[in-house]
Amino acid sequence: MYLRSQKFKYSDEESFFLWGARQTGKSTLLGKLYKNHLYIDLLLSDVFERYNRNPGLLREAVMAWDGAQPVIIDEIQRIPALLNEVHWLIANTDAKFILSGSSPRKIIKSGTNLLGGRALRYELYPLIKKEIPDFDLLRALNHGLLPRHYLSERPQKLHSAYVGSYLQDEIIAEAKIRNIGSFTRFLEIAAFSNGEMVNYSHIGSECGVSPPTVREYFQILEDTLIGRFVPSFQKKPKRRIIQSPRFYYFDVGIANYLLKRGNILPGSETFGKAFEHYIYHEIYAHRHYTQTDYPISYWRTTSGLEVDFILGDHEVAVEVKATPSASARHLKGLKSFAEEYSVKRKVLVSLDPLPRKAGDIDILPWERFLELLWNGEIIT
Repeated sequence: MYLRSQKFKYSDEESFFLWGARQTGKSTLLGKLYKNHLYIDLLLSDVFERYNRNPGLLREAVMAWDGAQPVIIDEIQRIPALLNEVHWLIANTDAKFILSGSSPRKIIKSGTNLLGGRALRYELYPLIKKEIPDFDLLRALNHGLLPRHYLSERPQKLHSAYVGSYLQDEIIAEAKIRNIGSFTRFLEIAAFSNGEMVNYSHIGSECGVSPPTVREYFQILEDTLIGRFVPSFQKKPKRRIIQSPRFYYFDVGIANYLLKRGNILPGSETFGKAFEHYIYHEIYAHRHYTQTDYPISYWRTTSGLEVDFILGDHEVAVEVKATPSASARHLKGLKSFAEEYSVKRKVLVSLDPLPRKAGDIDILPWERFLELLWNGEIIT
């Protein structure tokens, strides 16, 4: 399901949650798709106070409303108690709901149920290439793919505001973090783990907290959809492998800001890291939007051989290199992985101008790789 690039129609049969990090475009999307509906925006202070004091007012409003469109409650995580009313209304009336929010963490931690399977779950991510006319790779790597950030001519101020007002203020408040200084420092230190293996002890010593606290901080980023782990592929390895997971922030632009990368230029080390991050974003979005939900992992041996992304149960191996001319040295990880596992397809994603074959390895320009991915020709 491509929530922006394809026609998105509400199902008359099911209510659903629409989760996504702040500013991915949830409210804008719903506003364009549903013109005649009961819309409750809990981000507005007066609306929030009204329903927070008396959640039962939702039942009265829905019972009095005779529209055919779904009831939309935006920022539902701000008042978890409303879900009890939603649950009752779904079970006892014909009302259907779209429940939008930036994170289910507060709801889960409050002990409120997520409607006991009575609502589907979807997520919205930063933009993908298919959703942007005249897509500019260099702009995406520098600005990030949150809609406002990508379109802005000066995204640095937007990045600063996002990190300050959302990551450092709202998430700290929502997670009830006591040591604000250590968490703020953690956000920056965690950025150095972006696309890298996570060492909890090292990060803990840098932040002045224990490794278990670092684990908790990373869990907060996962719960609030700000970051995610890529596990190590560990199926019956012959070689000694690295077992620590890798971590990625949800958006390359936010990672750039936290890392103070400055302007990213082709040929630089930062370009290569941002390029890999971007390809991972496309793969992750494809996995969820197409509802194929194949596992994504990485593979690295203690001797340094690696493959950036293993898709499925070693069905596809993908290596990402920001080079305009891929050579034999870029293929070592793919060849080594194929010596241990049966791989249906081995792909090197690069900046090459034309597709090539190196034995049984496909060397694909990044645009061609994404075209094949979204057409279901890489993995299904």
